[in-house]
Formats: sequence, structure tokens, C-alpha cells
Amino acid sequence: MTNNDVFTVTDEERDLIDGVARRVVGDPPAAIDERRWVDTCRAAAAELPVRVRQRLREFSHDPGDSGALLVRNLPGGARRPTPTEAGSVERVATVDAAVIGMLSMQLGELIAYRNEKSGALVQNVVPVPGKEEQQSNAGSTRLAMHVENAFHPRRPDYVGLLCVRQDHDRVAGLMLSCVRRVVDTLPEEIRAVLAEPRFVTQAPPSFGQDGRAPRHAVFTGEPTDPDVQVDFHATSGNDDEAKNALEVLHEAISGAVETLLLTPGDLALVDNRVTLHGRTFFTPRYDGHDRWLHRTFVHLDHRRSRAMRTRTGHVLA
Repeated sequence: MTNNDVFTVTDEERDLIDGVARRVVGDPPAAIDERRWVDTCRAAAAELPVRVRQRLREFSHDPGDSGALLVRNLPGGARRPTPTEAGSVERVATVDAAVIGMLSMQLGELIAYRNEKSGALVQNVVPVPGKEEQQSNAGSTRLAMHVENAFHPRRPDYVGLLCVRQDHDRVAGLMLSCVRRVVDTLPEEIRAVLAEPRFVTQAPPSFGQDGRAPRHAVFTGEPTDPDVQVDFHATSGNDDEAKNALEVLHEAISGAVETLLLTPGDLALVDNRVTLHGRTFFTPRYDGHDRWLHRTFVHLDHRRSRAMRTRTGHVLA
């Protein structure tokens, strides 16, 4: 990432954000998934320091060639053991949850999916015993590069990942690779194939697709600056040309990977339309001090998902 892709909050700004976050948490702490908390979080986002709001607005306007923004020195940090259960989520507000909620809502509206993490708006990314080799947020093996929920017609526009606790060995890395940096290196015929509906992406079993995945293009929109829809673990080509094009893209994306070692107080905001992300291998100990991230999903246009949720809801069917 360039210096322009890293935004460090000053200590004074950090204290201001902490104060706003504590009001969002409430006394007693509010329930995160209730409409009242979401409304409070949205309103509080307007109280973030001006410089922070300006930088987030710049990022939503144009994510740059990295398609990601790293915000550093945010308040919070682990005050309890890292969860170890599958499907772990945050239900009761904390400073960390309020921070990621407010900054996410400067970009758009929080969303979740009913069939993923029980529809929670603030989710935990933690290693789970017995799932080490799983290609999911519960694993600790290398996670294949992907856009979040590549199979879904209403994928998140942004993914937020806030570091609550780093792994013991400080080697677990967030891998990022932006299609903007590789599209010009791809042969014209490869780009043409990627822009045709000759690919399918399988959904997790919880989404009930039953193998009937619709065909889609990997590249859509402006050919020289496309949006990308691919998960290199779950996407496949429907013919030899498509399979070859996917392999060429995978090689290009892999060659442009940047790895971030997130530390507590770091928030990575990833533009899910142009940037793929993954995870490096690490070794969990399941002792209450393993790697722990909070995750949010954001839509720029809340109206776009109206058919999949209630009018005032944030959880998509």
C-alpha cells in the first residue's frame, strides 16, 4: 500500500472517537442488531473527527489502485478472551463494535446475511478448533483470494476488518490484491473471456444453492477498470477457455498480493468490487489470546437490496 492508503488517527482524534463510541455503547450496553443501535451508530458517525470523515469520503469516492484503506490508531482492544466457538458474533455493544460500526456507516449502510453468522451485523473472525484447514473465516490455513460472498447477487460493496487482537506469532496477514493493478497486464483475449457469463461460483451449503449456481462474468462494467466477481476456491470456468482465463487471472492476482499485518486498533476497509482479499497461514493456540478481528459488510445503496430484506431491516434473506 502507498502512504496515501494508510491513514493514522492522531491521539487527540483517537480520544474523541473513543468518547463517541462509549456513548454508542450505552449504559447498559445496547444490543447491536436492534434498529435503535444501528440508528444511534449512524447518527454518531457524523460526530467523528472532521479529518477522519473527509478521508473516508475520499475513499468511497475513489478507492485508488489498492482498493483498500488502512485506518490506524483507533481505540478499543481485547478485554476478554478470544472466542473459539463457530459462528461467533458480537451481540452486545463494545467500544470496538461501535468503532467499526461508525466508520463503516460513513461509507454506507451495514448489512448482513441471514444464512451467515445468523445475520449478525458485527461478526468475529477467529480460529475455531477442528476447522484449521477450512476455507473460511474459522480456519487458520492460507485462505484463497476472493471477493466477499462472490456467489451472491447483492455482495457487499465494502468489507471492514478491525483488529481486536493479533495472533501470538504476529504472522497472520491480511492479503490484498486489486484488479486495477493487473487488468492492463492481461491479454485482450483473456479479458474478453472473463467478461462473458462463462463462470459459476458455488455458495456455502448454508445458503441452499444445491449446486444450481447461475452463470456470471468475472469482469463487469468498464473493460479497462472492471468490477470483479471471483472466489478462487469456489469459482470455476464452464469450458476450457474460461478455465484458462481464470488461471491467468489467478496468476496475475497472486503476483500483485500485498500482505498487511494488522495490529490492535487497525481497521482495513476493502472495496469488495475491485479488491480481493485472503489470509496467510498462522498457528492458533486456543488459549484465549488468538487472532481476533471484527468484520462488517457495507452497501453503498441500501435501496438496492430492498427486495431481500424488510423496509427497516439490515439482514438480507
